Amino acid sequence: MKLLIKVAIHTLLFLAIARLLPNMFRVDSLATAILASFVLVLLNWTVKPILHVISFPITFITFGLFSFVISAITLELTSAILGSNSFYFSSFGAALLVAVILAICNSIINSYTMNNFQRRV
Repeated sequence: MKLLIKVAIHTLLFLAIARLLPNMFRVDSLATAILASFVLVLLNWTVKPILHVISFPITFITFGLFSFVISAITLELTSAILGSNSFYFSSFGAALLVAVILAICNSIINSYTMNNFQRRV
């Protein structure tokens, strides 16, 4: 269930960001956004922890800001897996900006859902 919720949130965020930044980021269709969010969630479970372990020293030196670069790398990997015709970033900087926006939106969504969960308990 948690996987489906993450996929749904990422799908909506991909569509919104693609509309917000049309020259930097492109998603062709809803099906592409769903597939891209599923691939991204799988990469976040498998590849991202390995990248965090490998890059721990530089992440420590930059006070965690290198985590955005790792997120941008996973977004670029998602684009490479799906093909750049349907899920496209104009540059690595665009992927980095999308990674920052995704992190901010996910933080807000997680904060909201945790506040509602704590009120129920």
